[in-house]
Amino acid sequence: MANTKQTSKSVASKASKILRSNSSSKTSKSVAGSALSQTRTGRKTK
Repeated sequence: MANTKQTSKSVASKASKILRSNSSSKTSKSVAGSALSQTRTGRKTK
């Protein structure tokens, strides 16, 4: 069964801000990157 869960736009926006922040910890950036990897990009996958 495929994982169909997706990160919401508001969470993706917050995750993006964390990744761009110089003061965020490595752990925060890791979690933010994970959240962004689960967002819908609009690109079609094969």
